[in-house]
Amino acid sequence: MQFQTAHGQIAVNVPTKAQLQTRVQAKFKEKQGFALATLNLDHLVKLSDSAPFFNAYDAQDLVVADGNPIVWLSRTAGHPVELMPGSELVIPLAEWAAAAGRGVALLGSTEEALAAAALVLERKVPGLKVVAQIAPPFGFDPDGSDAADMLQAVQASGAGLCFLALGAPKQETLAARGREFAPNVGFASIGAGLDFLAGTQARAPKWAQMMAMEWLWRLLSNPKRMWRRYMSCFAILPGHWRNARRMRQIDQ
Repeated sequence: MQFQTAHGQIAVNVPTKAQLQTRVQAKFKEKQGFALATLNLDHLVKLSDSAPFFNAYDAQDLVVADGNPIVWLSRTAGHPVELMPGSELVIPLAEWAAAAGRGVALLGSTEEALAAAALVLERKVPGLKVVAQIAPPFGFDPDGSDAADMLQAVQASGAGLCFLALGAPKQETLAARGREFAPNVGFASIGAGLDFLAGTQARAPKWAQMMAMEWLWRLLSNPKRMWRRYMSCFAILPGHWRNARRMRQIDQ
């Protein structure tokens, strides 16, 4: 499923969780790195606003659908994909890494949150080893030399998987650079996934997730921060819906 942005097209190229598992496990087996991004409407807004972000996203090996609007648009286009929020991929990815004997690195958030998340991961995933925990300073530059040092530290740790909990566009930018500085590591951009595990942030309750109303719960929980983001997301929906309809008509 392809989405048009001001700088070009971005595709959800892994439509199902089963396919994601197959591809990630193959990477672990061959000790090959990868970059995994989770596409949502906010990312589509940023992709049109920022050429550097588009370039970083375009360098991702694996892109899945994170957000019900992406799933709905894919169905409209006749190219359905499964919903795979980044926060819900943390445990499965860790399980696949542990099964392959690969260690896991945590990069982002705070030292306290990473320590708590590491304990939860090792408790929930038998055999998993968290081999590195790196909390960047506030405002760090993912294109800078400090970021390169962090990526090299991840590579040196022997990790086969690194969770990036930085938010867009920093985590996707760092994942793209990781393909150069840590070519044997798989980088997964998972936003607040580690904070949810650590309990330092609360995810929307299950009823809101099941009703596809997680966005409303977030908006009501933090209106000053979220209202502008969601207004921008709603503004691009009609154009993407028209493009999805056009794709379906072409296929027919």
